[in-house]
Amino acid sequence: MDLKVRKYYTLVEEINKDGVKEVSKVQKRAVAAAVIENPFIDKFQEDLSLLYDWSEKLAPILTKKAKDAAGLTHVESYGKAAIVGGRGELEHAAACLHPKLGKPFRKAIGGGKSIIPSAKKMGFPGTAIDVPIHYKDAAYVRTHFDAIEFRVPDAPRDSEIVLILAITDCGRPHPRIGGLTIEEAKGEDGLR
Repeated sequence: MDLKVRKYYTLVEEINKDGVKEVSKVQKRAVAAAVIENPFIDKFQEDLSLLYDWSEKLAPILTKKAKDAAGLTHVESYGKAAIVGGRGELEHAAACLHPKLGKPFRKAIGGGKSIIPSAKKMGFPGTAIDVPIHYKDAAYVRTHFDAIEFRVPDAPRDSEIVLILAITDCGRPHPRIGGLTIEEAKGEDGLR
């Protein structure tokens, strides 16, 4: 069975100000998604490796689309998500997100030691999902705990999956709740 992508959808956010204070430099966040045909609708399939392989193939494509759309030259944070249409299963989203997506996603952004946070859900056209994001080299860097809301107006249809990758060149606009900072992070174990 061949991978069928109905569409790609990209979102770019440029933050100049948060609350009453401007940011010191424009902060960019980008999300790219592929709307794909779900090969396992209306049936139980034990072996979901086809979805693993498709996500491995899509990860560099989506990362490039997000980086190019936002003009990102470096990436600090990342996250992933998937929404499955009504004739699929939640496990189809998990199959897209976990076994093989991480390695090509990290390679496409130039590294990353921390776990890539994820979210998954069942949905219908226009369903929104909060894509969790955090610092790519140390998961405990509190300044980068965040999420980006994302949706595709006409997806997922009942027989589709929306695979979503998010990247940023920043943390939150004005972090001030303490905790580990990028400057303090060692980036050795993916946690601190």
